[in-house]
Amino acid sequence: MESRAKLLGHPIHQMLIVFPLGLLAMAVIFDLIALVRAQGYWSEIAYWMIAAGVLTGLLAAPFGFIDWLAIPSGTRAKRIGALHGIGNVLVVLMFGASWMMRCDQPRTPETLALTLSFVAGGIALFTGWLGGELVDRLAVGVDEGAHVDAPSSLSARRVRS
Repeated sequence: MESRAKLLGHPIHQMLIVFPLGLLAMAVIFDLIALVRAQGYWSEIAYWMIAAGVLTGLLAAPFGFIDWLAIPSGTRAKRIGALHGIGNVLVVLMFGASWMMRCDQPRTPETLALTLSFVAGGIALFTGWLGGELVDRLAVGVDEGAHVDAPSSLSARRVRS
């Protein structure tokens, strides 16, 4: 099934998700650098990355939801899409909570703020893989002839036309 929300012929959700994915991943990396180097400067950069990542995640989400609504019910793609979407809402909420905890002192985030970011970053790796499974394996949002019940890319089973 093709994306229902397009801009100049391309799926909007797929165009937008690169921003929260990249920004939030870099926030995790900058927090790790801050911990290793003991320099709050890097945590402050992570703080602003999280702010931008959460905002762009909120911008990308409605377009993903529009596309998910168009996936046929009872298919593997619908189940994966639901897990992908719910997981990403959790990621945005966790990073948002981390960001709010940092507001008073972005250079010295508390342990819980860092933990939320690191756990959310791990979940984002999984939900990003699910998004890749939807687009690359199942062709959701790409092709009207999408194979919405194709086996997992981790499976040895091949897609049948």
